[in-house]
Amino acid sequence: MKTYKIYFISTALIILSGLSWWFFATSGEFGKPEIQLLQDVRSIGQRSVLEVSFTDSGSGLGHATVVLTQDNQPRVLADLRYPGKKTGHHAVSIPIDSAALKLHDGPAVLTVTVVDRSVWENTATSSRLLNVDVTPPQLQLLTPVNHISPGGTAMILFRISKTVPTAGIRVNDQFFPAYPIAINNKACQVAYVALPVSAARETQIKLYARDGGGNETMQAVPYLLLKKRFRSDKMNTSEAFLQQKMPEFVAQNPSLAGKPLVDVFIYVNNVLREENFRTIQSICRQSAGRQLWEGNFLRMKDAAPMAQFGDARTYIHNGRAIGQSVHLGVDLASTANAPIEAANNGIVSYAGYLGIYGNTVIIDHGLGLFSLYGHLANIEVKKGQAVKKGDFIGKSGLTGLAGGDHLHFSLLVGGQFVNPTEWWDPHWIQDNITKKMAVSF
Repeated sequence: MKTYKIYFISTALIILSGLSWWFFATSGEFGKPEIQLLQDVRSIGQRSVLEVSFTDSGSGLGHATVVLTQDNQPRVLADLRYPGKKTGHHAVSIPIDSAALKLHDGPAVLTVTVVDRSVWENTATSSRLLNVDVTPPQLQLLTPVNHISPGGTAMILFRISKTVPTAGIRVNDQFFPAYPIAINNKACQVAYVALPVSAARETQIKLYARDGGGNETMQAVPYLLLKKRFRSDKMNTSEAFLQQKMPEFVAQNPSLAGKPLVDVFIYVNNVLREENFRTIQSICRQSAGRQLWEGNFLRMKDAAPMAQFGDARTYIHNGRAIGQSVHLGVDLASTANAPIEAANNGIVSYAGYLGIYGNTVIIDHGLGLFSLYGHLANIEVKKGQAVKKGDFIGKSGLTGLAGGDHLHFSLLVGGQFVNPTEWWDPHWIQDNITKKMAVSF
């Protein structure tokens, strides 16, 4: 009898423990649900979207509310219920129409609450102060006269009615960031923009600003498109050239080993060229927020031009076309291993090997303007080093996709290649930058 009682009590305790475990692991659990705002919300504009995630790994989600309060008047943005099958996670996008909610510029409080399905109704709440901003930024163009060539540069000044996180110029689908400067102790924005070589009269240039609330403003920039013609040429890609240059690229990319040299060239001219361009664009995203350059840019001394900016090339091998490219710089040659100078003041953003450009130096001149020096035999500067106009940075060579010793010189604006001949010309700088900077407002 005593053994039976012990067995009964033990069994009851086991069952009770199991039921207790089940209860406290499900409807009787004490864990609070979790709230996560999926973006860093600090402002709300005319039309915004709030991304919120709710999670409860215990009893599951019960209900949730999202409320925006302004002037002590709550606006319920969402009232979510989770009946039926257990819901452990839910992410929701909540549109906010400020006009429909009768919101105005000023502070508001966002309160997010979620309750689980336990008997205790465990609750989590998140509150944060937001800024309601329903007034789009206003733009004032300060340089209404702009003469631009295909492949050329334009400097544009404008003012914004308020501080915004994003401002600049859109040229079709390209965006060129603006930088805050002061003229006559008055705040304004400056942006350097590049027109593509293929620019036509249909090319659109627009001021653009986006405030913290997501309100956007765009305004057309008037300009006169100057006439500019570019050369085209067929270049014979001989077997001797392939045997001279392609092993350099095979050494850099062992996956090319064993392939016919003409196939290596096709890869280099297409895939590697595009990869190099993306790398250059990435380098050019970080630019000093002030002008570092002074006066016109230096051209390589006593050098003859071997190729011009915008030259359209078709590569021929054994009588058939094997590729095309547009030359986005100027090739300059004098003597072998000629000294190469920094074209203007700046900070070295890149110094190393860069695919088709070989040994390369890229210098940041501030406000999105960069110079590139390719095919160098050696490099005498380091990344982060400040240089002055005329400083020695290396020697010319034939590294990369170069058939002979020369310098490939490029200028870039906002990561896009532009015609260097403009920046070599002091009269162009005077007319298109210096005089335009003398604006009054």
